[in-house]
Amino acid sequence: MGLKKLAAGLALTASLFAMSAAKAADIEVTHWWTSGGEAAAVAEFANAVNKSGDKWVDGAIAGSGDVARPIIISRILGGNPMGATQLNPGHDADELIKAGLLTDLSDLAKKEDWAHILRPASQLASCTVDGKVYCVPVNLHSAQWMWTNRKVFADAGIEPPKNWNDLVKAAPALKAKGIQPLAMAQGWPVGLLVGDLIVAIAGGDNFVKVYKDRDLAVANGAEFGKVFQAVADARNMVDQKAVTKQWNEAVGLVISGKAAANVMGDWAGGEFQVAKMTPGKDYDCLPGLGVTPVLNTGGDVFYFPVVKDPGLKAAQLKMASTLVTKEVQVAFNLKKGSLPMRADVDLAAANDCMKKGLEILDHSKAVFPNDVQMLDRDSINQINDLMTNFFSKPEITPADAQKQFADIIKAAPKM
Repeated sequence: MGLKKLAAGLALTASLFAMSAAKAADIEVTHWWTSGGEAAAVAEFANAVNKSGDKWVDGAIAGSGDVARPIIISRILGGNPMGATQLNPGHDADELIKAGLLTDLSDLAKKEDWAHILRPASQLASCTVDGKVYCVPVNLHSAQWMWTNRKVFADAGIEPPKNWNDLVKAAPALKAKGIQPLAMAQGWPVGLLVGDLIVAIAGGDNFVKVYKDRDLAVANGAEFGKVFQAVADARNMVDQKAVTKQWNEAVGLVISGKAAANVMGDWAGGEFQVAKMTPGKDYDCLPGLGVTPVLNTGGDVFYFPVVKDPGLKAAQLKMASTLVTKEVQVAFNLKKGSLPMRADVDLAAANDCMKKGLEILDHSKAVFPNDVQMLDRDSINQINDLMTNFFSKPEITPADAQKQFADIIKAAPKM
């Protein structure tokens, strides 16, 4: 009797395996992870999906998220959906959700208890509309970092900066030695720099008051006036002819020693890792620009468009589950430079930069929403355009730029 039960069990296992193999699916995944560090990280996701029995079909879109987002959204609205797509937490997918074009992941989220195993709560909240979960958060990214090359400062006989103010003071001496104090990329990185300076100078509370609460008194006030003066100071540190097209190119100038510093999100850490540089030895990573250690809750999420093929539907749910497993979370985030969504993973291999971020996340109240979680994409693009214009044209005064900024905040729709 025991042998019969064993045989029956083996037959059932074989049957289930055969069914699983028969239902294996190709999943086209769109994303904009194309730099060296990003490519190394996304390969971990691809490997995990392939090991699950399905096939990751890479749909990388060259350029930034500003390039990729309209393409992704247009494809889904146009009836040509991919199997899965990266987006950022926030309001980018609202139109798609309202149109019923994205898969409801609520049952899976409840079954796997995402509400308790993923943190901070704001990330899953950004995936939730009318009580239903439509995306899976895969990491926590923060924009609030300054990256400096230690060798550049040592060779120039200058003490490496501990914060933004130190860099501003060191800029004339760096310039005198033919070193570019601040590497900069065009477009959204300028907006990121300004957002970081808002938090460092005016404070995280005021950042939220303006972006979320639309507090015009603060936007027009003295503290924000100091921010725009700081942007003018940053403008003076940058050689406009050396402004790069892509963020990772600006980071590359710091890695190669052609520039002393760059302000960029923690994803820059992946580029330093690919270059085999060690934090605290070859470079420094300063959260909150070294002024006040903070994190904003940006990151990446994956949505799964509604499809008709039952096999692809099953593969989508399997992929969503795979992305938040402990092993995959560790493998991906160690290479991406971001923080894992789970607190119950082994991060013995984490470098000093990731440890700094985890310390803030787990033991500090200095964590606040990302801009796209508080403001619509159109308004953010207007701010980025304004800041890019301000940054490249010295004739625009800080007061003029502040007024235009406040006007954008005033006109922004309530979310």
